This record gives sequence, C-alpha cells and structure tokens, in this order.
Amino acid sequence: MAEEIINRVANSKLKVIDLEDYYPNGKRILFDIKDWLLEGLVLREKVFRAFVAEHNWSQYQDCYVALHCSTDAIVPDWAYMLISIELQAYSKLTIIGSLSALESIVYADIIANLDLSAYQNQPVIIKGCSHKPVPSNALVLLSQKLKPIAKSIMFGEACSSVPLHKKR
Repeated sequence: MAEEIINRVANSKLKVIDLEDYYPNGKRILFDIKDWLLEGLVLREKVFRAFVAEHNWSQYQDCYVALHCSTDAIVPDWAYMLISIELQAYSKLTIIGSLSALESIVYADIIANLDLSAYQNQPVIIKGCSHKPVPSNALVLLSQKLKPIAKSIMFGEACSSVPLHKKR
C-alpha cells in the first residue's frame, strides 16, 4: 500500500512573500524627448513649449512613464518638470530615468507601504522566481524591512531556499 504524500511545506509555519503579487497594472512607457530637440541635441524653449502644449497627454492615462533623452543633449531640469506637470493628470507615476529605474521606484513605494505585521516572529521566504519584472532592488528593500520583525528570512522556494537571516 502506498503511503499518503504529505505536503510539509503547506503544513509548516513558513510564510511566503511573492513580490509578483504586488505588481501594479499599467503600461510602462519610456518617453524620449530627443525628437523635441533641434537635431536631437539643442533645446529651443519656444519650440519645446509648443511641443508640450500640443502633445496628446491623455494617451498616458494610468501609465507609468520614464522620461529620458537618448542623445547626449544637455537637457535643463525645467524641461522634464514641464512634461511631468502635464503628465500628472494622467500617469500613475512619472520619473526621469530608465524603465528599470521606474520599476525600482514603483516597488520602493509598494514596499514602503506594505503591512508586514503578519510576518512578526515568523519564518519567511521571499520568493525568487517571477514572471513579471520584479527588480532586484525590491528584493533588497523587502529583506531589509523584514529583518527587524521576521524570525528568519530565506530566499527562493520552500524546496530549495537560501538562508539569509536568523534572529538570535
């Protein structure tokens, strides 16, 4: 007679946090301002302001936007500020930088606002594999936030986790 298979992980006190569960919906857009510059290099204020005034900002409704310039142009801070003011009514978040910087900032905000009281004095695994782009920085921020409260912190899957921290 075959023995019944017992899922010891499901029956343990082990708590799993999967940051993928917190992935916010919304399109990510890399907004390159080079086309609004003379030959992609020179910002002419009057022309730039005209582009900003005439642009259809509503297309960024509920999007996450990373502003950048793909050329070596020297772009004054006010130019990005002007665009962000227009985007504020539509985008969920606007930053200056890359898409990876955008994800990092989005997750930093999520982690800062996470209620981790359920993990007080519990063994915790931060799940490593995900299908959505969870930035490495988010894993670091989460582990730092868990350290003062969790009994132990591990990374990976329950069947093959890497121990990171254990309260003494």
